[in-house]
Amino acid sequence: MKTYGLLGYPLKNSFSANYFNAKFRSPGTDAVYKNFPLTHIDELQQLLKEHPEMAGLNVTIPYKEAVIPLLHELSDTAEKVGAVNTIQFVNNKLIGHNTDVFGFERSLLPLLKPWHQNALVLGTGGASKAVVHVLGRLGITHTMVSRNGEAGMLYEEIDRAMIRSHQLVINCTPLGMFPDVDAFPPIPYEFFTDLHIAYDLIYLPEETKFLSFAKQHGAVTKKLAAVLGSRRF
Repeated sequence: MKTYGLLGYPLKNSFSANYFNAKFRSPGTDAVYKNFPLTHIDELQQLLKEHPEMAGLNVTIPYKEAVIPLLHELSDTAEKVGAVNTIQFVNNKLIGHNTDVFGFERSLLPLLKPWHQNALVLGTGGASKAVVHVLGRLGITHTMVSRNGEAGMLYEEIDRAMIRSHQLVINCTPLGMFPDVDAFPPIPYEFFTDLHIAYDLIYLPEETKFLSFAKQHGAVTKKLAAVLGSRRF
């Protein structure tokens, strides 16, 4: 039986195993999907020794970037993005892919209007790298926002003018993810309008505080619910 799985930490609230195992119950499929909560990415080598039947892996927080040095090859997209969410096993080689790019772009395109020229990207982790890559391909300028301002602006610098001039706001942080559903990025939601898109990469809960607050002020809201379906092995 082939084994597939998810690398990350802590993975206590991931539903990936249930999602994929439901699909693997189809006739003729001899595979199982497991969560592998590694406390450090260097544990990957030992994990592979213990599971010689491993056939593919997904990668999530906090290892989308850290896993890259342990791979043999990267797809063109993963190399350009600098982050990996899927590892394909081919002839004893580990090949990194980034399917977040495909899923995000496909779901964002139908929402875009001519005035969506500037984006605020909340968070600077591996997920944000896929988002920034797509924005660049679409010709949308972006400003990064983080707690320490290391790659752009601080949250406390976001004011009415920034929200009004950046009508696409994308949450790439885990703020609001189950079970911490009352958390949200600290931005001034009162300045959102019906010209805005609020996009959340969090898939659980169904509606985060980030989306709820933006919707209250007329924004179009969207979350990347199809990301699991876009992963491949």
